[in-house]
Amino acid sequence: MLTTPPLAPKTLSALHRLGIRSLDDLRARGAVATFLLLKAAGCTVTRSTLWQLEALLRGIRAQDLGADDKTALQAALQTHPPVAVFPPPSEMQDFMRLALAQAERAAAAGEIPVGAVVVKDGTVIAAAHNRCIGDRNISHHAEILALAQAGVALHNYRLDGCDVYITLEPCTMCASALIQARVARVVFGAAEPKTGAAGSVINLFENSALNKHTAVSGGVLADECAALLQDFFARRR
Repeated sequence: MLTTPPLAPKTLSALHRLGIRSLDDLRARGAVATFLLLKAAGCTVTRSTLWQLEALLRGIRAQDLGADDKTALQAALQTHPPVAVFPPPSEMQDFMRLALAQAERAAAAGEIPVGAVVVKDGTVIAAAHNRCIGDRNISHHAEILALAQAGVALHNYRLDGCDVYITLEPCTMCASALIQARVARVVFGAAEPKTGAAGSVINLFENSALNKHTAVSGGVLADECAALLQDFFARRR
């Protein structure tokens, strides 16, 4: 278990709230991601906290980290993908079920069953599903339509502070739109091994050449989301 000392009591409590209680938990995330997660959670942390986290992983004292080690850690901070504190699993599942309901509407219309909802301050402000075939428009993926609805609702094309729940890992087009919209967090269900742009084929959300605004997490109700797609394509065959 992580303890104090060497960690400060407030830091230790914050880590516990984030589900990081042991060295294995810390190792699973890494020192840099954990440090950024503490900041995302609203904790006031300094570089000394980062040194301490890295030292714990190495089994040394923080004062034994060399200048080169610290320079490398600071560089890693600059290039690390966005990190966010995501809602509790039960809450994410509830919103994903709403996205699944949208995906079912797509399937009923003969569209590839993908659904998306946009959430702001715990309230759904937009919901959409694939309409490419019906609208004869390749851009009418669920995410694009949901972002457009949310923009109207908020009177702004930038969706600061919004979360988007999608039943399928977004493609490059949709990932780019989500990043450009300044969405805070993206949660997706099933991975898309052929076209996924959140880690399966490419990860645009962590590309350091792009403006990085959006944290992403996948696998929420993944089995249910994948099953809907599999059933749809099985029926078409």
